[in-house]
Amino acid sequence: MLYNVALVAVVITCFVRGWPVSKRVLNFDAGLVLFVLAVLANVAYCAAYVPDVVIQQSSYREVWLRTRWILLLVGTLFAAAVTYLLVSGMFGVGPNANGNW
Repeated sequence: MLYNVALVAVVITCFVRGWPVSKRVLNFDAGLVLFVLAVLANVAYCAAYVPDVVIQQSSYREVWLRTRWILLLVGTLFAAAVTYLLVSGMFGVGPNANGNW
């Protein structure tokens, strides 16, 4: 839940910062793009289960159970950065909007 909330917050922030350009971009096609990106983000989230299960079956299980929140944090920050890069251009935020960040 935290992962999805973080990504939605990035999209909403870019949408608000890019107003009124983002208002013009909001249409059915943009909605489909955002839907596909949301599905791909959740597929990427599920990829974290592979190392999680493997490490839980190893001798590092005890340490992993105490520190696996780091994987969630790093994965969420990485996904938020990728989300920003993808939607900032869509909503008129970022370097291509006015020549600077």
